[in-house]
Amino acid sequence: MYIPAHFNESRKDVMHELIVQNPFGSLITNGKSGLDANHIPLELSSTEGELGVLHGHVARSNPLWQDVVDGDEVLVVFRAGDAYVSPTWYPSKHETHKQVPTWNYIVVHAHGRITIRDDEKYVRGVIARLTRTHEATQPEPWKMGDAPREFIDTMVKAIVGVQIDITRLIGKSKLSQNKEVRDIEGAGDALKARGNRIGDVMLERAAEKQR
Repeated sequence: MYIPAHFNESRKDVMHELIVQNPFGSLITNGKSGLDANHIPLELSSTEGELGVLHGHVARSNPLWQDVVDGDEVLVVFRAGDAYVSPTWYPSKHETHKQVPTWNYIVVHAHGRITIRDDEKYVRGVIARLTRTHEATQPEPWKMGDAPREFIDTMVKAIVGVQIDITRLIGKSKLSQNKEVRDIEGAGDALKARGNRIGDVMLERAAEKQR
């Protein structure tokens, strides 16, 4: 990924937080059948290894788990949002007309080594933790025990675990940091008014530049 210096995000804790808040990753593999991409929720265990470990699962009917071998290098892309930015939102454009459209976004690329975990205990643990995390905001959180045991047993047998040991983390926050503060604020206000959370982040960054 091309990263100009002013868009680089190298802080591990910031990248980990992005993954936790945006756990639906694009898992890119290059197995026996060639390049492939699967989109799955992943749990980050930040205390495992130097850079963390990702845990997830795929359907047994998904050829992914048989297409790769343990130790294959993979890439997982996590996105925290994106937005088109119009040059008309920059105050400086109306003075110099020297601005062009762009696209802002926040992403983390997690490179790692994959291990297939066709292990019922592992799979049950992943399902339980993912469920606990994503049901936490529900008025009455669903849990595995709410369904008949035989049904859950059948569902567990129909999936295979996936573990990715992270070997490299690359972060990019393209939020108009190369612009004047007033231009960042102008674009941030416009995006916020449109309900895009990238606008809020841009306004936060603009405030930081002025401290």
